[in-house]
Amino acid sequence: MTTHDSDQQVWFITGSSRGFGRALVESALEAGHRVVATARTPEQLAEFVERYGDRVATVALDVTDASAARAAVAEAVAHFGRIDVVVNNAGYANVAPIETGDDADFRRQFETNFWGVYNVTKAAIPQLRAQGGGLVVQFSSVGGRVGGSPGIASYQAAKFAVDGFTRVLAVETAPFGIRTMVVEPSGFATDWAGSSMEVHDIPAEYEATIGAMNARMRQTGSRPAGDPKRAAEIIVQAAARENVPSHLLVGVNAVEMSLAYSTKQLAEAEAWEQVSRSADFDQPYPVPQPADAV
Repeated sequence: MTTHDSDQQVWFITGSSRGFGRALVESALEAGHRVVATARTPEQLAEFVERYGDRVATVALDVTDASAARAAVAEAVAHFGRIDVVVNNAGYANVAPIETGDDADFRRQFETNFWGVYNVTKAAIPQLRAQGGGLVVQFSSVGGRVGGSPGIASYQAAKFAVDGFTRVLAVETAPFGIRTMVVEPSGFATDWAGSSMEVHDIPAEYEATIGAMNARMRQTGSRPAGDPKRAAEIIVQAAARENVPSHLLVGVNAVEMSLAYSTKQLAEAEAWEQVSRSADFDQPYPVPQPADAV
C-alpha cells in the first residue's frame, strides 16, 4: 500500500462535481484522506473546501485535453507532494442506434470515456513511478464486462477499451509498485441516466431494443438500486488494502449479470474446446463441431 508515514492518502479524482466522483471525494475526506477534486467547473466543489479546508484542493480539468491532464497532475503534486490514488471517474453516455447515430457524437463520447482515462493515466504514471507506487482506479461498468446494452455502443465500447488498456497498464507498471483496480457498477442513483444523458432519435425499428432499454433506464419512475455513498465507501476501504481486486463489482445486478455471463462464456469455451485447439499445426484435425442446437 502506498501511503505517507500514516494511513493518510492523497486522492486525485476526475469528474468530481456529481455522481460517483462527488461521493468519492466526500468518502475519502471523511476517511481522513486528502483529495485533489477535479472538474470542468471547480467552483461547483467549493462546499468541500469550506467543510474540509486545506485537506482538499480543487483543480479545473477537461480530461479530453492531454496537456490539461499533465498540468492538473503537476498542480496536485505541487499542492500535496504526491498522489497515492488516481480515480478516472469522468464519463457519460448518450443513447442512439449504431445505424443512425451521429458519428461526431459517438467520437465525442469516446474522447471522454476512453481518451480521458488514457490522458490522465499517462500523465500520472511518471509521478507514481518516481514515488515508488500508487493505485489507479478506473471506472468502468458492468456493461464493460458483459456488454450488450442496446443504444449505448460508444459508452460500452469505451469501457471495454478501458479494461483492455488497464490490463496492459497493470503488467507494465507492476515493477514500479503501481496497482490497478477496475470498478464495474450496475445501476446507481446518480445523474448518469438523467440530465447527463442525451437520447437521440430512436427509429421505430429499434423500439423493441433501444426504446425498451431507454424506458428501463430513464422512464420507469423508480430510481436505480445502487447507493453511491455505500459504493464510494467500499472503494475507499478497498484502496487501503495491500491487495486490491483487479476488478471490483458493485451492485447486485453487477454481480448477478457477471456471474451469469462468465458461466455462459465458460460453457461455450468448453463446448468448442476441441474445435478451437484443432486450429494449431500439432493438434488433431479435423474434429467435429458441437451439435447445432435448434
